[in-house]
Amino acid sequence: MLYLVKFFYQTFILPPGCIILLLVAASLWQYKKKNPKYTKFFVIITAILYMVSAPVICDSLIRSLERKYEPPSQLNGDVIIMLGGGAFADTPNVNGKGHLSSIASNRLLTCIQLYYKLDVPIIISGGQIPGYATSEAEIAKNILLGLDIPEEKIIVENRSLNTTQNAIYTRELLEEHGFSRPILVTSAFHMERAVRQFGKNEVNVIPYPTDYQTNSIRRITFMDFIPSAEALQKFYFSIKEYVGIIASRWY
Repeated sequence: MLYLVKFFYQTFILPPGCIILLLVAASLWQYKKKNPKYTKFFVIITAILYMVSAPVICDSLIRSLERKYEPPSQLNGDVIIMLGGGAFADTPNVNGKGHLSSIASNRLLTCIQLYYKLDVPIIISGGQIPGYATSEAEIAKNILLGLDIPEEKIIVENRSLNTTQNAIYTRELLEEHGFSRPILVTSAFHMERAVRQFGKNEVNVIPYPTDYQTNSIRRITFMDFIPSAEALQKFYFSIKEYVGIIASRWY
């Protein structure tokens, strides 16, 4: 019953399902009016929108990125690096203001777990939030302090605005503090591009992927063929990463 309810509102009420249905209706309307040119146009647009929002396709695409690295079974790092993933500056929090995005929160949670296993410092890399004076790294630091992680164990890198700068500015901190075995924590789908950027800056990292967007073992169900906004977001993440991987050859 729950599957039927979810199928109904996801297909007929929520985008992109409702938009696809409107495009199907437009295709049929143009077909009945015997306008092959417009019929073909609407059919192509409908097919493209379906493909980029169908979980069965988008999950496979983002999994191709996520499976490139596995968390190591043994860790001997001397510092943890967390790459930023977005934040909100002025939202009320338990301790002060500011929240991390869901992506960044997953990354921070993994850093906290690793910290309590290894007892090594955490470098938080994340620059200024557009339109505000605070940075993502400072918000993350405030959260860590509220979880009883000592301030001397937290190192803030608050200048970077992209993955390239993450690597450049973090390298400076690694050299300043004498760290040589950094554990890199970022989303699994982002790890390939991040490792490339750190490698370009002559930093050998120990990849520790987190924030997985799909299960490791794919179990296809009926709902995997129903378009969803979540799948569309995974498609966006995937294309962004593949474009970034290509661009990392030059930037």
